[in-house]
Amino acid sequence: MAATAAAAVAVIGFVLVALLSVFYGNWRPDRSSGCRFPAIYNFGDSNSDTGSVSAVIRPVPYPNGRNFGGRPYGRHSDGRLIIDFIAKNLGLPYMNAYLDSIGTSFRHGANFAATGSTIQPPHLRISEEVCFPLSLNIQLLQFTQFKARTTQLYSQVQNLDIKKTLPIPEDFSKALYTMDTGQNDLHDGFTASSMTAEQVQKSVPNMIIQFSQAIEQLYKQGAKIFWIHNTGPIGCLPFFVINYRPKHDDVDQTGCIKSYNEVAQEFNKQLKDMVSQLRGKLVDARLTYVDVYSAKYSLISEAKLHGFVDPFGQCCGRNGKFRECGKKAMMVNGSEVDGDGDVDVDGDSCSNPWEYISWDGIHYTEAANQWVAGRILNGSLSDPPLPISEACHSHNPLHLSS
Repeated sequence: MAATAAAAVAVIGFVLVALLSVFYGNWRPDRSSGCRFPAIYNFGDSNSDTGSVSAVIRPVPYPNGRNFGGRPYGRHSDGRLIIDFIAKNLGLPYMNAYLDSIGTSFRHGANFAATGSTIQPPHLRISEEVCFPLSLNIQLLQFTQFKARTTQLYSQVQNLDIKKTLPIPEDFSKALYTMDTGQNDLHDGFTASSMTAEQVQKSVPNMIIQFSQAIEQLYKQGAKIFWIHNTGPIGCLPFFVINYRPKHDDVDQTGCIKSYNEVAQEFNKQLKDMVSQLRGKLVDARLTYVDVYSAKYSLISEAKLHGFVDPFGQCCGRNGKFRECGKKAMMVNGSEVDGDGDVDVDGDSCSNPWEYISWDGIHYTEAANQWVAGRILNGSLSDPPLPISEACHSHNPLHLSS
């Protein structure tokens, strides 16, 4: 009897599991499972530059890219950036820089991000001491020209080998437009201008105005779907923690510069408000605000829990001097030495970059970028909370904390 009862319970349990499997297997939300973006167009700074500055100003030196084919590939990291993981997640090729035209295909988008870029154009920047020409407004001009010229060429060219490297004109309105910028605007204020945190914060509204105008310009060019990153915890970068040592009362529980992070958080608050306002203005656009700050701060504050070493250590270069990564100063007795006179082994980088969060004091390692990408692409830190693969769908905004 006991055996029979047990068998009956087992059968009933099996049937229930089967029925639930059928129910949940057949259940679908009221939208398709993915947007199938044909292309990505990216705008930003060195956090997503995949070769712009390397193509037109100076090559990013080895050991950058040491874990990405063994050569720099124009990225400030040992390997891939968050934008690379975005492309991979969407089933698209790694992005080519718009300015790197040699043997390049733009069928699946183009990357306009450039190292040193700011939201504000040169004449409106906090500091005029450091000036990179490829600010966000220039990137928009490049995109406008790119779209016009490739659209015209697509209708004229007969050579199929050339045509398949060009974007399909209809894809511009279906593409994903990603934006990750603002860090350098804050960086300039803290460094080149030696401004206080309060002074830098007063300049944030103008940055947001420029950012908003950039999105509206892209919208006028046919862009409909935006994936907008906020800025990260700038006060946790080794460059600042080491070179701009804060007073005791300006250090948070993780060891980051509290006032610098508060400025970043204010930037993010105003950015989120701006995105919300644009939703009401650009009614057929889809704008997703992505809380990269929370993902990065979580990683830094719990570094060891996630398998990383000291969050304020850096793999390439030393003492927060990010410009020293890959720099070779001289030859001494047949050996290359770095700026400190030490023998330069493997470009003065560590042998275990996968254990570091910071690559060079400013930029993140591939391992850290992959970790952050894993936290943001599923939509759990987005407003609205949709994964990136569904960013094209209609939504009712959900207001998450910055």
